[in-house]
Amino acid sequence: MSKRFIFLVFALLTAALVLGACQPLQPVVSVTETPSTPEAPSTPAAAVTETPPAINPADEPVDIHGKFSYSNAIITDYYVEHAVALVDMYAFVQRDLEWVIPVEGQTLGYLDINPDTKRAEFFLQLPAQPDGQMVDVDHDGQDETGLQVFAVAYWPNLTGGPYSVGDDRSMGWPSYLASVKTDTENDDEIIGGQLIVWSPDDAQSFPTGFGADGLLFTDDDPTAPIAAGYTIVDMDSEPFTFAKEAHPELTLYEPQDVAIKDFSKMSYTEAFNAMFETVRKEYAFNGIEGKQPDWDALYAELYPRVEEAEANQDAEAFALVIRDFTWAFKDGHVGASMTQGLYDMFLHDIAGGYGFAIRELDDGRFIVTYVMDGGPAAEAGIQVGDEMTAFNGQSVDEALSQVKPWSLPMSSDWALRYQQARYLLRAQPGDQAEITFKNADGNEQTVTLTAVEERESFSVTSIYANAPDYYLPVEFKILDSGVGYVRLNSNYDDLNLIIRLFERALQTFEDAEVPGIIIDLRYNSGGAPLGLAGFLTDQEITMGQLQYYSEATGQFEDEGLPEKVYPNEHQYRFDKMVLMVGQTCYSACELEAYGFSQVPGMIVVGQYPTGGVEAEVARGQFVLPGDLSLQVPTGRFILPDGSLFLEGTGVQPTLRVPINEETVLAKGDIELDYAERAVLQPLGAGITPAGPPQIASPSEAQAALLNGTSFLEDKAREKPSAEEYAQPGTVSFTVPIASDESLIWAYGWCAKPKETLEDNFKYIDLTFTLDGETVPADTLATYEYEAQGQSCRIIYTMLSAWPSGEHHLSITATFTRPINDGSADYAAGNYVLDYTVYVKP
Repeated sequence: MSKRFIFLVFALLTAALVLGACQPLQPVVSVTETPSTPEAPSTPAAAVTETPPAINPADEPVDIHGKFSYSNAIITDYYVEHAVALVDMYAFVQRDLEWVIPVEGQTLGYLDINPDTKRAEFFLQLPAQPDGQMVDVDHDGQDETGLQVFAVAYWPNLTGGPYSVGDDRSMGWPSYLASVKTDTENDDEIIGGQLIVWSPDDAQSFPTGFGADGLLFTDDDPTAPIAAGYTIVDMDSEPFTFAKEAHPELTLYEPQDVAIKDFSKMSYTEAFNAMFETVRKEYAFNGIEGKQPDWDALYAELYPRVEEAEANQDAEAFALVIRDFTWAFKDGHVGASMTQGLYDMFLHDIAGGYGFAIRELDDGRFIVTYVMDGGPAAEAGIQVGDEMTAFNGQSVDEALSQVKPWSLPMSSDWALRYQQARYLLRAQPGDQAEITFKNADGNEQTVTLTAVEERESFSVTSIYANAPDYYLPVEFKILDSGVGYVRLNSNYDDLNLIIRLFERALQTFEDAEVPGIIIDLRYNSGGAPLGLAGFLTDQEITMGQLQYYSEATGQFEDEGLPEKVYPNEHQYRFDKMVLMVGQTCYSACELEAYGFSQVPGMIVVGQYPTGGVEAEVARGQFVLPGDLSLQVPTGRFILPDGSLFLEGTGVQPTLRVPINEETVLAKGDIELDYAERAVLQPLGAGITPAGPPQIASPSEAQAALLNGTSFLEDKAREKPSAEEYAQPGTVSFTVPIASDESLIWAYGWCAKPKETLEDNFKYIDLTFTLDGETVPADTLATYEYEAQGQSCRIIYTMLSAWPSGEHHLSITATFTRPINDGSADYAAGNYVLDYTVYVKP
């Protein structure tokens, strides 16, 4: 199956329970149905089979029918174009995870999925002669024609047309909802299920067992002749069964580790123990300092409460135990669904406040950012911008350290700190707190505030307070400045639609020749990473290496190859690119953000990094008694040096928006303002050029003018009005260009009649300045012409061969006395045309 699809399958659920963990107001729907899982295959045969297995003398297979059930709603959460495929298993025979399945060998079949029952039916017509790769699999030392080996697998369309090609290429072999069973702890080796084999004649042989090493297609496999045409090979029997029938029925298997672990029919103690032992062994960050809980102490603390909940049949008490279990982690991916009882507790705990909110600044001070009209803080004289210095006699820093917010657990210290500042000021109506604050003039005072029922001060500080409403997972526009802006609202949606909309945005921006683009990922809570950075670079981007706990070794072992972002077929290029990040970009969003951050020239803007919540959770889904669902990550991403990839650190801004009085009190979207300025700051800014551009001779300048060479003003971003030109002062131009552009640099004046033009120029002194040096007048050309009844004169030159960097040019026209051009009066003074020309390196 597609390498991209393999990755998605095991990373798709990253958003589902983050919402439960990080947004208490949005409970997660519990999954209550887990279909039965087929039994494990029998012990592999160890001896060579000398007699061919019996062949069912039925008709030649012409099509394949089948059904399957699944517990994990991955496929319907993310795909809308479903199919099955006859998948060439050449990659498995060769153990080549990067083999790309040719489009010629792809045969698609119809699939009907019922998301309510989580069941599906399919059929697939077999081609008369398939076009797969011929492989010799009998290992008898003879050079033979070989045969073709296939499996049937779920095959959704991610992007483009129905076939897996181009950006939706398929690599490796299927391990999810496939007719073969694979061992996820042993490099997805086949351990059972059914294969479809096509042989060109009856002179080929095929394995009848796994051999002593338990591996298929190795030297010790017992083999037997196989008939010409299609044969269904059942690997769940010993020896394998070879069968021919016209309409065979196959099952597609959901791997047991991806299936939801359903303990809902157990007692509280049984379910807790089963869950606890699984998590204790498989938790993704076991062995990572500061990440795993003290398992023995946690069990000793919680299990007696579970026993008590079971004795009293108290569902809410059990739910509270599970909440406290999740709070023992430092991991934003750990979370549980919220019962009505827990939700009521949450509402109770945040019911009251003192009518104000605070933010911690970079320098460690705590500034009042919101004061409710008529609230306790307002009546005590607290104002926006005041500094809070103490809470109930403690420093604010000390008071914060004792707060346990409902948004626990969290992967990063900055996320925890932000929430502690919110929850510090929550109280029950009637509670009192002693607040010490310092106002703008430096006077410090202490007041006693009585909490009232209000949630406004809590809501305005939510990390989602400024999240925009949206109707599509990707939305885009061209800002008034001309900058292209695309916001990825969610990766937890129709993946095909996300890719198409994102590329549509890039196409629109390219067609509009925008000066640059902004990609906003700030409010994307994750889902499925899509490698969208592949549209912006022709180089592969290496991500982290996924690891899981192995029962066989008792260690965390690599799963496949390190993940990569692959270049897309269609490429888009922009002079300036900005990625916006924030702490509400979680999980798969962070993988997307990391890919973008590695695109050459990308500027990462934000007050905070991404959430630092990066792990794989599809294998850590639990259903517990009382309609509770729980998520604990079991896969971790690491870097070559063994350190964690993104978890706890996130994607860091390269242009950080400071957290100070100016930014926390600013109106509007201050981060977007920074991003827009970063795009509009042209390439070459701040670079001192090696020298000035080349100045043309008067004859060269005249030839260029008459041939229609553009003026500097034509390339400028600004388009000044006539009124701006008509009075003394400076008119400024920002001119981003390439080094090989030739441009006319000119001053022009018109008057009527011609005698007036001649008279006007007696009182106009011109100075051309280029990179700090005055341009000699004799190097400039003059051209006169008639236009709209006026006589006009321009004094000009042509500039070319621009060295990279920031050039400064100006033309100062000094009117030594008031002038009338025949229709309007102009005051005496300096009329300055100021150009900043940015030449990109």
